[in-house]
Amino acid sequence: MAISSNKNLRSANKAKKDEFYTQLVDIEKELKHYKEQFRGKVVYCNCDDPFESNFFKYFASNFNALGLKKLIATSYKPSPIANTQLVLFGDIKELPTPKGRPKITANKFIINEVGDLNGDGAFDLRDIAEQLKANKNNEWSPLKGEGDFRSKESIELLKQADIVVTNPPFSLFREYVAQLVEYNKKFLIIGNQNAITYKETFRLIEENKLWLGITMNGSNRWFEIPDNYEKYHKIENGKKYAFVAGVVWFTNLDHGKRHEEITLYKKYYNNKKDYPLYDNYKAIEVPKVVDIPVDYEGFIGVPITFLHKYNPEQFEIVGQGQGDLYRELTPKGLSKKFVEDYYKSGGTGSIKEDHPVLGYYKEDGSAVIPYMRIIIKNRKPEK
Repeated sequence: MAISSNKNLRSANKAKKDEFYTQLVDIEKELKHYKEQFRGKVVYCNCDDPFESNFFKYFASNFNALGLKKLIATSYKPSPIANTQLVLFGDIKELPTPKGRPKITANKFIINEVGDLNGDGAFDLRDIAEQLKANKNNEWSPLKGEGDFRSKESIELLKQADIVVTNPPFSLFREYVAQLVEYNKKFLIIGNQNAITYKETFRLIEENKLWLGITMNGSNRWFEIPDNYEKYHKIENGKKYAFVAGVVWFTNLDHGKRHEEITLYKKYYNNKKDYPLYDNYKAIEVPKVVDIPVDYEGFIGVPITFLHKYNPEQFEIVGQGQGDLYRELTPKGLSKKFVEDYYKSGGTGSIKEDHPVLGYYKEDGSAVIPYMRIIIKNRKPEK
């Protein structure tokens, strides 16, 4: 049974079935831009079963090339794959459940050294198994709990880390990022583009404490999902895959792209009719990043896709055009007349008077409420 891409994330969040395993090619495309920042660092993948996670595979396989000091990975719950492959690591370690039935626990892996120990010229899971059995500096052990990133033992591991890299549960994104900020960690994580609109996330973006990565850019991506998930988009080589819309990297690791200036060429003062003012806030509407005027000194409303090209040296983020953050910009919501005009223009949704969202009139007189806007200001407009 397949599911439509625009419903996939919502249904996963509702059911808390948001184990989406990132493809190795997507990890490689992003991580190649940060290689020097990992040298001598402790990397923690705290939502990653080593038997399934391509994050663990990437860092274990590139441990020496990246010059890592240590790699730590914890699984949230034991997977069917883990249960069949734990024998690679020696005796299966079990803990009794209250009913006396054996239970394979979530696991912790700490890698300090890697190499091709079995001499086959390759490095894979079996090599890690040999490392763990042969090298006392490496460690594999069960966790006391279920490996939840909020647990005390997971937090103790987090404290050791320099950089956290993973694909956290989308349904817990706010809480996950809050923990990283609380413990002052560098991070590179995957999330849905809509997380930009979260009040907590947007504040970090506004304060230049979080930004978007280089690749994905809100694109639609394939993620492998557990076999027990009933809803999926395709099966390939015996594995189930889900198609998730609007995927982005969130990070506080610096990269070159965020220092590239957006090339602006349009003029405001020669084309004012192309830039309507919002009816309830003194800013102009710019529906496409490419249309940002080079000569406008005031406030500008742009789509959230602007953040994929945002250079903090070129632009200032002033605020968000909806909800509580909009109220911080202005107490002026939509007027009664605008709401009436909006519905006369064919608008839909439960929009009421004083609604905290931006609205504007098009040249033909129709009232429009655009999807969430970010209010920005050009730091160096052309004179």
